[in-house]
Amino acid sequence: MNIQLKPVTRDNWLEALELQVMEEQKSFVPTVAVSLAKVHIKPDGDGVEYLPFAIYHEESMVGFIMHAFEEETRDMYWINGFLIDASHQGRGYGKAALLQMIDYITQRFSQCQEVRLTVCPHNESALKLYRRTGFAETGDVYGGELVMRLPVTGSL
Repeated sequence: MNIQLKPVTRDNWLEALELQVMEEQKSFVPTVAVSLAKVHIKPDGDGVEYLPFAIYHEESMVGFIMHAFEEETRDMYWINGFLIDASHQGRGYGKAALLQMIDYITQRFSQCQEVRLTVCPHNESALKLYRRTGFAETGDVYGGELVMRLPVTGSL
């Protein structure tokens, strides 16, 4: 499957804003606009950097994923704002993009020992995907969402 993560830039941000999940999924994930606002506003503090990516299958934008991190840490490497557009769901793009993002994080940050994310406890398809990928619940809850972690010491 030809999936690529490309930075969201002034050339593709308007297209990214058009990405939408299914109506029943809207409470599970922020809109792309909210995720992009975090890049500038930094709601988690000035030490957190945000890197937004568009997910492409061949030449078509099919989703969005963002990486948030605190570089001088071993465990503050987060995946957030992750969504596949409703018209492209069910084709394996989510799993492929998730694996690419994990690979990106671990290749760029050799000190990273775990990748984290949060998930709405009612988002059964996302929970299933994350568990199959090796994420496990930490027992923590952040903003009403379950915190999950993927140890990455050694190879994936």
